[in-house]
Amino acid sequence: MRQLEVGSLPDAALDAAGAFMAFHLETARALLNEADCTALAIIMPPAPHDHTDWRRALARDLAREAAPKRVNVVAGIPGEACKSVLRFLANAPGVTGQYLSCHE
Repeated sequence: MRQLEVGSLPDAALDAAGAFMAFHLETARALLNEADCTALAIIMPPAPHDHTDWRRALARDLAREAAPKRVNVVAGIPGEACKSVLRFLANAPGVTGQYLSCHE
C-alpha cells in the first residue's frame, strides 16, 4: 500500500480542501497510476469536525475514480494509533473510500 503524507493544511475547512486539491491531488493520482500501486492511504493531520465532509468526499470520490484500486484517507499524528490503522488498511482488501480518524 502506498502512502501520501500531507503536511499542514489551513485551519479553515474550505481553505484546507482547496489547498489539498491544488497541491496534493495530482500527486495522489500519479501514485494511483503507477502500475504496482493497488492501494493508497492519504495521511493528513488531525482536524476539527468541520473538515470531515470534504475529507469523506475526497476518499469516496477518489476511490471511485481509481477503482479497482483502493483509496482511504487517514487523519492522525504519527504514532502507534496511526500505524495500527495503516496496518489494518494494508490487510483489508475490501476497505476503500473511507475516512478514518485515529487518536493516541
